[in-house]
Amino acid sequence: MSQPRGPLSQLRRGHEELVLGLLRKHGPLSRGELGKRCGLSRTTLYDILAALVAGGAVVTATPQEAPRGRGRPAETLTLNPDAGQAIGIDFARRALHVAAVNLAHEVVGSASEPHDADLPWEQRVELAARLVGSLTGTGAGALRLGALDAIGVGVVGVVGSRAAYDAAHPGTEPDGGVAPHPAQMLLRERFGVPVLLDNNTRLAALGESIWGAAAGGQDVLYLRLSHGVGGGLVVGGSLHRGAYGLSGEFGHITVEPGGARCDCGGTGCLETVASIRAVLDAFRAAGGRAADVPELVKAVRAGEPTALTLLDGVGTRIGEVLAALCNAIGPSVIVIGGELAETGAALAGPIERALHDHVMPVSRHRVSLRRATLGEVAGALGGIALVLHESPLLSRYPAGPDLAQDPTPDKELR
Repeated sequence: MSQPRGPLSQLRRGHEELVLGLLRKHGPLSRGELGKRCGLSRTTLYDILAALVAGGAVVTATPQEAPRGRGRPAETLTLNPDAGQAIGIDFARRALHVAAVNLAHEVVGSASEPHDADLPWEQRVELAARLVGSLTGTGAGALRLGALDAIGVGVVGVVGSRAAYDAAHPGTEPDGGVAPHPAQMLLRERFGVPVLLDNNTRLAALGESIWGAAAGGQDVLYLRLSHGVGGGLVVGGSLHRGAYGLSGEFGHITVEPGGARCDCGGTGCLETVASIRAVLDAFRAAGGRAADVPELVKAVRAGEPTALTLLDGVGTRIGEVLAALCNAIGPSVIVIGGELAETGAALAGPIERALHDHVMPVSRHRVSLRRATLGEVAGALGGIALVLHESPLLSRYPAGPDLAQDPTPDKELR
């Protein structure tokens, strides 16, 4: 099990992360080069390096042959790619996605598996353990995280505050404080390491902004069209979580006043128009036949007028919402992800037209609309970013193993 972290252990951990970060950024370095870059005393640096080498996180690089007439080259140190992995898990509504990255930031692999929407959390965690084992070669019963020592997890819905409890248990009062999310507790028990938790769609936005379609963007709006509709924001180069973890709920912007009832309790939300269920129900009601998104995509590619007309209307509503968000937030990049993005130009075209028609003219040619590139594992990769916590996007973002716990007393949140 993980040990409590006092001030001295936290300081030492910070020194380790500093050294690991320099090796990750610059590649193999000598002890002297590390000393110049890290600012630690020689004694402290050598002590940290000795521990990292003993633990297997850092190894001696293969020395290059010295030029003739010169002395032996200085020994260089480098990250050991086999020292452990950062694990990201995305508990989506009807599927589980896992990704692993080693100390050198190389993606070890990813895996996904669908499941029933009502699968109990105990079975979801068992599935996660099996998928993680398939990536790391440890099997389902063991996992060696090495120097990274944490798992990043995305879940559906609001997390990180009293608001999360209220959303899951409306009209009731928590007994003894707000409990951690079931996934967080079960994973801690299973692997014995801290579990960093956040909304999976916001983590997908983080993943796309680091590794995907919006890499390098300072102001990014991410929208995922899946079984739910949600998103995430990167504002001024930092991922935006919002008060009580409530940012990115774009699916609950009203687009049809008095429309269909939404799971959030409202009516006419974008999610009642642009989620997978809403789109498939509307397609079938109009006479089309599609049991899932792949069948809808087939209808689109076949040029079925019913499918094209439906997606034109859905795309228009989405574009209008995005235009309003652009006028309020001012992103330079919009990324569209989720299964419904597989419908391609039939949906993207109307989105782009509506965005063009409704965004402020000064912004019209400055906003880049892009399709997500990371696919199903975007949220899992975002979870890994939480573990590494090295991207500038996380510079003002909450960190630590107890992200799901809100330290603010309940009375201040009500």
